[in-house]
Amino acid sequence: MGDYAEMFSVPSPQRLAVLQRIQQRQPVATPPIQKLDELWASDVFTLDRMKAALPKDIYKSVQRTIKEGSKLDVSVANVVAQAMKEWATARGALYYSHVFYPLTNLTAEKHDGFIAPQGDGSAIAEFTGKLLVQGEPDGSSFPNGGIRSTFEARGYTAGMSPVPPI
Repeated sequence: MGDYAEMFSVPSPQRLAVLQRIQQRQPVATPPIQKLDELWASDVFTLDRMKAALPKDIYKSVQRTIKEGSKLDVSVANVVAQAMKEWATARGALYYSHVFYPLTNLTAEKHDGFIAPQGDGSAIAEFTGKLLVQGEPDGSSFPNGGIRSTFEARGYTAGMSPVPPI
């Protein structure tokens, strides 16, 4: 083989051909960069989006629930869940996450899909008010038993928190 300078001073014909092809390539057009204020919270079902998607009386009921910290009525939750599902699936979402806050200073989440399998082997798109307001204290109802037994649960969730769904 020759010395180091001879081996690496002249590129091989293959490498030289690749470098020439790279230099002849045309630049690829890229989309303009989104402004941060347009990108921020673009995947959040904010109160503004909720207001646009819900009937006026339902939206007012949700606002009242958030402000007072009261329980969300199931009939209202069903309308909200339907609007949320339509908004999310229109954006390409297939799954949602139920985030809850056990009394361990940590967050936890349970992931589910908008698809509900049926007994005949088919599936339907579903997201009901019951799923929207369900509580999951500590994961103890998970198939694997979660992190502790149900009787040892130390956490809770609220039906509608002031934090908008993402």
